[in-house]
Amino acid sequence: PIGTPVASAAQTATESVKSTIDEVIYILNSEELNQPGRSVERRQKIEHVIRQGVSYEDMAKRALGWPWLELSDTERQEFVALFVQLLRDTFAGRIDNYTDEQVLYLSEQREDHFAEVKAKLSGPKTETFLDFRLAAVLGHWHVYDVVIDGAGIVSNYHAQFASIIRTHSYTGLVTKMKEKTLVVKAFETTTAP
Repeated sequence: PIGTPVASAAQTATESVKSTIDEVIYILNSEELNQPGRSVERRQKIEHVIRQGVSYEDMAKRALGWPWLELSDTERQEFVALFVQLLRDTFAGRIDNYTDEQVLYLSEQREDHFAEVKAKLSGPKTETFLDFRLAAVLGHWHVYDVVIDGAGIVSNYHAQFASIIRTHSYTGLVTKMKEKTLVVKAFETTTAP
C-alpha cells in the first residue's frame, strides 16, 4: 500500500532468527532426512540454512580480535574457513542430540544497526537460554554471536585464541586449527555469575 515505510519490508531481528531456527527444526524433524545414511546430507542442509543467517566472517573477526587487522585477504579467508570447521565440529553433536525442543522468543532490543534477540529452548530434559546478537547489513539481519546460558561463543573463542597466540603465535593457532588439535570449551561461562 501507498505510504508504507520502506523499512517495513525487511524482517525484524526476531523474525530473522525465527525463520532460520524454524528451517533448521524442519530439517531436524524430517523423517526422510533422518533415514540411515542421510546424516551427512541432513547436516549439509542445516549448514546451508545457518549460513544464510550467520555472518561467519564477522564472528571469526571478532573471535580473533586485533590479529585480524594484520592478515591478508587470503589469510582471512583461510581463517574463516578454519573457524567454520571448528564451529561445525563443536556443534555437530549438539545438533545430532536434538530432541524436540520448543523455542520461546522472549524479547528483542535494537539500537541502530544492532539487535539482541533473547530466546529460551525448552526440552524434556533441559532448558537453555540463548541471546542472539545481530547486525543489519544491507537490510538483512545476520547473527554475529550467540550467548548460550551466559557463555558467549565469540568471547570464549577469543579468550582461547588469544591465549594460544600468546604461547604459540598466530601461525601456531592456525596449525592447531588445521590439525584439529584445538579443543574449544564452547559452553563454559567466561564471566562471573
